[in-house]
Amino acid sequence: MAEKFVVKRDDKLLNFLFSSLVGWSKKRVKDRLKGSMVGVNGEIITQYDFVLNIDDIVEVGVIRKRDNIIKSLDIIYQDKDLIAINKPAGLLSVGSANENKKHALYLLREQLFRSKQRVNLIPVHRLDRDTSGILLFATSRDIREKVMDNWNKATKIYLAIVDGTPKEPKGIISQPLRLDEKEYKVHVGEHKLAKKAITHYKSIKNNKNKTLLEVEIKTGRQHQIRAHLSWLGNPIIGDERYGKKGERMGLHSYKLKIYHPIKKEFISLEVDAPKEFYGLI
Repeated sequence: MAEKFVVKRDDKLLNFLFSSLVGWSKKRVKDRLKGSMVGVNGEIITQYDFVLNIDDIVEVGVIRKRDNIIKSLDIIYQDKDLIAINKPAGLLSVGSANENKKHALYLLREQLFRSKQRVNLIPVHRLDRDTSGILLFATSRDIREKVMDNWNKATKIYLAIVDGTPKEPKGIISQPLRLDEKEYKVHVGEHKLAKKAITHYKSIKNNKNKTLLEVEIKTGRQHQIRAHLSWLGNPIIGDERYGKKGERMGLHSYKLKIYHPIKKEFISLEVDAPKEFYGLI
């Protein structure tokens, strides 16, 4: 059985193992690495200098390879300026220059290249690795900046499955948020470094000790929904950082309405959550 660790900050694999495997000799750590007994996100890795990104899962022991290899991404909208995909849970939105290429930006570039569409891709926004749903890309930095100029007018709606039932079936959370870089965790509450954050929620369905919520964010702070719902006392199912570990995180980007800077009109995107998401409730 493999021992699992969650990466909290970008690092090289060997350095991460040295700091995480307390009490292990350096030789023992290197032997595990050489012996194909170290995995990153379900893939066996043997390179000492393999680059780790935040939220990567590192396993040490007998590694079970993931069999859910993504062959193509679901493109839900495309024109010459903007492309939107339905990102599956477990996939990074983007990666660093030395990342292992298992991220949405790289896969979409490859997919478009195979179909002989030579387009540039710039992420307009990001989703956390374990959040599924709508992820938007621009085909130039200029388009990206023009979309962001009107981002405060965008409608961003998520589906969330949480532990328990909120005391109020509908409400607004307006607690400010502050990211702790060392812990890579967002803290909720007043602080000189905290920034304004507003989250609207309403209950859609209850089942035993879980609730399906529709959540709209009026600001776009990092981990905003996750931190706010945890503060409310109803952390998202499967959110190890702000609640309890589970088979997958119950958060899905459901609807996105943005102003298209070239068409000069609003466009609305919508994609329902997958079956396994609803299986959580």
